Amino acid sequence: MKCQRCPKQATLHITEVLPEERFEEVHLCEDCAKKYLYEPQQKKHGKLAAADEDAPAGARCPACGITFLEFRNHGRFGCPHDYDAFRADLLPLLEGVHGETRHAGKAPRRGPRAKPAQSELTHLRQQLHTLVTEEKYEEAARVRDRIRQLEEG
Repeated sequence: MKCQRCPKQATLHITEVLPEERFEEVHLCEDCAKKYLYEPQQKKHGKLAAADEDAPAGARCPACGITFLEFRNHGRFGCPHDYDAFRADLLPLLEGVHGETRHAGKAPRRGPRAKPAQSELTHLRQQLHTLVTEEKYEEAARVRDRIRQLEEG
């Protein structure tokens, strides 16, 4: 199959999902596909894509210089500092993809039934350590008593 934009052989076949449950297939060579994927596209009506207009233009990572739009186009960050630089834009994205914005790890499906108590124990032990470090001994004593209660019962 030939590229839809030049006479070369098409190597990438892209399916665009359009509004109202419509689909559009595009067959492109590697060079045309790069232009198609990484440069702002014009809609059939001659307008720029709304997603590109809504992208925060000034959001740029101070460490590597990547913009949020470049991240969206490539799907990769330039450095670990990007998570902090684009935090406000990433939280809704991550919540939409994963349902949460905080990683809790995986748990076995057939694990012990005392999982909530185990996670509470872990949290309480961390809290106890913090309270002792901050020299808040009365609160630490209450947390210690709760840990003992959970361990016994």
